[in-house]
Amino acid sequence: MTLWKKGQEAVTRLMAIPGVGLLTATAIIATVGDMKSFRSGREFAAFLGLVPRQSGTGGKVRLLGISKRGDTYLRTLLTHGARAVVNFQIKNRNPWIDKLLSRRPHNVVVVAQANKMARTIWALLVKNTEYDAHHAAVKAAA
Repeated sequence: MTLWKKGQEAVTRLMAIPGVGLLTATAIIATVGDMKSFRSGREFAAFLGLVPRQSGTGGKVRLLGISKRGDTYLRTLLTHGARAVVNFQIKNRNPWIDKLLSRRPHNVVVVAQANKMARTIWALLVKNTEYDAHHAAVKAAA
């Protein structure tokens, strides 16, 4: 697997994301292939089963629980990586996680982080860019 990783620059770019290791990165590349088949990061997260199920009539949409439909293996890998980020990465942790932990249950925060990781993975692979941890902070300050 390590030899295959050396030939895949996309795997190296994905491994820069906190919570994404070699196993997760190679599994995503091998399973999905061309990420441009998804129109958005939300569509990719829905493919994994990491977005809330929607229900509603008359123009009012209600967000229900996580659907758990989709690729179980990739969802599990991303959830475990997100759990590692939420539980163990305390010194360099994103303040967004701390704010969310103050008002939501722990497992909800873990799945929200996994959803965020999935959307980041989609953006990196579609736009063919490197991961920048401070991208959102710089963009919000401008």
